[in-house]
Amino acid sequence: MRRAFLCGEDRFTGQSYEHRKQWVEDRLYELASIFAIGVYAYAVMSNHIHVVAHVAPYIAERWTADEVAQRWMRLCPIRRDNAVDEAACAVRATHIAADPAKVALYRERLSSLPWFMRCLNEPIARRANREDACTGRFWEGRYRCQALLDETALLACMAYVDLNPIRAGIAQDLPSSAHTSIRRRLLEIDGAQLLKPVAGSIDRPLSIRSIDYVALVDWSGRQRRPDKRFHLTADPPAVLRTLGITPEQWQADVFTIELRYWRAVGSVQTLIDKAKELGQCWLKGGGASRSIDQRRDSPPFPRRA
Repeated sequence: MRRAFLCGEDRFTGQSYEHRKQWVEDRLYELASIFAIGVYAYAVMSNHIHVVAHVAPYIAERWTADEVAQRWMRLCPIRRDNAVDEAACAVRATHIAADPAKVALYRERLSSLPWFMRCLNEPIARRANREDACTGRFWEGRYRCQALLDETALLACMAYVDLNPIRAGIAQDLPSSAHTSIRRRLLEIDGAQLLKPVAGSIDRPLSIRSIDYVALVDWSGRQRRPDKRFHLTADPPAVLRTLGITPEQWQADVFTIELRYWRAVGSVQTLIDKAKELGQCWLKGGGASRSIDQRRDSPPFPRRA
């Protein structure tokens, strides 16, 4: 039976498995270049991972039959003697491209979140099993996902993910938060660029600049204090005014997003619309969103005399 820290340090033997975090991070970037999926945020922890992704089937619809076939062969190449057989892959891709049914099937899979997660988890599990000389499950179970229904929900979830190592006490600041999207953004930050996915061919920027998002995450991480639930220090970033949300409500949303919501995260109206789409009367988190929306009607920052 495996211990809890699948990618961390075994406290009983002192053996480190930190190198597996790089396996996961590298695989995320590889898959994002194949699938019609953009990765906005991620954090690889010792016993779990967080990923914020945008699934874009409309992108896959633009691919030609040849491109679908080539992407599928990158995902599932033919191997001989533990090496990719490029010639055999090329022949197989030609056969796929000539079969409309297979093209349609693989196009659908390449814009599927379940297939993305399957192709992320299974190779890592097999590789770790070989290293540990064992068989069986690596991850505890199937992934859980939440639909992010508006841009504020997306940004709050991204910040929640990017702050995971700091909240868990394994990093002191953003630059030391290894195997996270925020660290990658710090290395590639552009003051004028709008916030885009860190991986994937989907170029769908948000309405705020990447430098403003980094400042917002940095400020959010500095607000956590053990003696006060939401102790605000320093002046809040001006981007919160653009988002129309108070600093207190932003902190509440970021640090309780997994507790206050379940299947979807968003404003009251977006949750109502999503519930109707699912054939439900309500979704968990509606009360929390209503509180946030009511506070948005008041000035987001206190006036100073």
